[in-house]
This record gives sequence, structure tokens and C-alpha cells, in this order.
Amino acid sequence: MKKTVLITGASSGFGLMLANNLHQQGFNVIGTSRTPEKYKGKLPFKLLALDVSDDSSIKYFTEKLFQHTKQLDVLVNNAGYMVTGIAEETPVELGRQQFETNFWGTVKVTNALLPYFRRQKQGQIITVSSIVGLIGPPNLSYYTASKHAVQGYFKALRFELDQFNIKVNMVEPVWFKTNLGHNAVSATNNKISDYDAYRKKVDAATQKGMDDAEEPDAVVKAIGKLIEHKKPKFSNPVGKMTGMILFLQNYAPKIFEGSILKSVQSAK
Repeated sequence: MKKTVLITGASSGFGLMLANNLHQQGFNVIGTSRTPEKYKGKLPFKLLALDVSDDSSIKYFTEKLFQHTKQLDVLVNNAGYMVTGIAEETPVELGRQQFETNFWGTVKVTNALLPYFRRQKQGQIITVSSIVGLIGPPNLSYYTASKHAVQGYFKALRFELDQFNIKVNMVEPVWFKTNLGHNAVSATNNKISDYDAYRKKVDAATQKGMDDAEEPDAVVKAIGKLIEHKKPKFSNPVGKMTGMILFLQNYAPKIFEGSILKSVQSAK
């Protein structure tokens, strides 16, 4: 019998591709969206309402979920968005909102479902993080911070859940062609003139990263392998350059930092 997989943020991007892929393989897929009514009759899998930044929505969703399935094998935490911009120019409130979704939303959904996993004495929690959860590029300070927080949280949680046979895994993609970048949020009315020249270059570098991004199939395949693997690794960077990026950061930091600076300076 194929597993039941819950995917948050399954109406677009990685989530939608993964949900369709797993459904085609015969998995029982349940997705979530803040506006599932927009997709009624358009998707082959169940899509339930969930706003991960809203406590009442999480409570209602959790109650509704088990009316649709008696068993849950895998939770894929995928819902999230990206705040871009110079750190000093970004209002703290915007950064707070980033954390409400990317960090606290992920944590709250996970906590809401842990009692079911513990009762079953088995389960798997896969969280879609980002390569920026392992490094710190410019122009993405709050997004990077939210992903670092997610990495740290699950890094500790995995030890606590081991006794219940609950696997915990992270997926850390580089830039891929999804709507994440196109839907990014940035402050527009708090510009500091000292950053004008730098902002222009770093915005161009960020845009180039999105324009040159890989197709997202690799992320879908990586998550699929984690679901099938008996003993999957905790950290799973995905993308052609991830090995080199992490090697340079850990073992040749001056070269790594120089490459970041150069990518900004050379951007047009």
C-alpha cells in the first residue's frame, strides 16, 4: 500500500510538481493551499485549506485532515515565500512576517501533526529549506535568517523524534525555476541613498540567479528518493553547484566570500 503524503503549499511551484508526481506514482496525496477553491476540479489530488501563519486555520485544518485519511505517513513542509532587499532598508515588521510563515508556520504545522506520528510510532517530516539556510548571500537577509532558523530547529528535533521512529529530513535547493522569486516581497518606500549603487547591482545579481536557475525536476526527484529511502540523510542540498558552494564556504572561506562579492560587483 502506497504512503499517504501531506504537502503544504501544493498549488504551485515545487509543491504542485511534487504532488502531481507522487499522485501519478500511486501515493495518496493531500495538498494544502490558502485558496483551494481556486483550484477546484483542476487537480487530481485532494487540496485542503490551510494558512500556516494563522493558528485557527492550522487547528481547523488538522481536524479536517483526518476526515479524509486515517493514516499519515509523510509531511512535506513546503509552504513559504521570500522577502528580498537590503537588510537595513527592510522594515522589521516585514521580517517578522517572513518568520511567521517560513519558521513559525512550519513549526506550528509540524507540532499539530506530531501527536499522530507519535501514536503511529512512525512517520517522516521533510522540510523544503534552501541553500541559503546553509550560507548567507546579500539581499536575502530575512529569508536567509528564516531558513537558518528552520534548519536549526529540525536539526535538534530529529534527535527527540528518533525514539518514535519518526524520520526528519531537510532539502536545501539552490535557485530553481519556480514562482518563488517572481512572488518575492520587498520594501519599496524605505530606501537609503548610501545603498543606491550597491542595491542596483545586488538586485541585478539576484535577478540573474533567478534567470539562470535550473529546472525544478531535481528537487521533486530528491524528495521522492527521501520518501522511498529507509535511512535518508538529514541534510540534502540539491543543485549542480551545491557541493562546490558548501565546500568553499567550509574549507576555503576567502574564495567563497570573494566569489559572492565578485558576483555582485560584476552584475549589470
